[in-house]
Amino acid sequence: MPKSKRAKVVHLAKTEKKTRLHKTALVESIHTALTTHSHIYVFSVANMRNTFLKDVRAERSNDRFFFGRNKVMAKALGTTAEEEEREGLHLISERLVGDVGLLFSNEGPEDVKKFFDDYVKADYARSGCVATETVQLPEGKVMRGEEGFPHNMEPQLRALGMPTSLVNGVVTLRSEYTICKAGDVLTPDQAQLLKHFYIQQADFQVKITCHWYDGKFEELEDTMEQ
Repeated sequence: MPKSKRAKVVHLAKTEKKTRLHKTALVESIHTALTTHSHIYVFSVANMRNTFLKDVRAERSNDRFFFGRNKVMAKALGTTAEEEEREGLHLISERLVGDVGLLFSNEGPEDVKKFFDDYVKADYARSGCVATETVQLPEGKVMRGEEGFPHNMEPQLRALGMPTSLVNGVVTLRSEYTICKAGDVLTPDQAQLLKHFYIQQADFQVKITCHWYDGKFEELEDTMEQ
């Protein structure tokens, strides 16, 4: 069957148009939040986990969270005193740097800070995190808690740097081994080993850094350190 001579133009790259639409939607959402919420906060997240952030959103369903696209969020609020949507909002825009987000709420700083100060979730540390404690394993049978490792995990442990071998089907350390020392910047292998041993050395926590209400801006410096 002969091919059609009619030229068909198929646009494969629609990223630019989609991005523009997303930016417009984000700006409109922020403008809407300005009319429905009286307090605005800038927050950062220690040991970011999407699952925990989703849980926070669910628990604070009356609030609005915006995370990422800092330049767009800043533009929506106004980056100068002349452009800002409300008095003092350009000071919030100036704090939108790095891994931060916006929280719109009708609760004041005391209640918001108390919620997030209490909301701490333990998790496994990733590579690049700083070890919070020294983990040292004795020579002999390799244990995690009160259980030994299954024999088929021995090659994995050895590949991650542990001097292990199978002795009568039991995963055994040939010598004492230190997974990490307090203060170490964890490597991928160290982080994976800590996970194998069910050792959590990271905390998910939201830090509230500053606050805006009714034209007034304040730094919140007595929150947790990054």
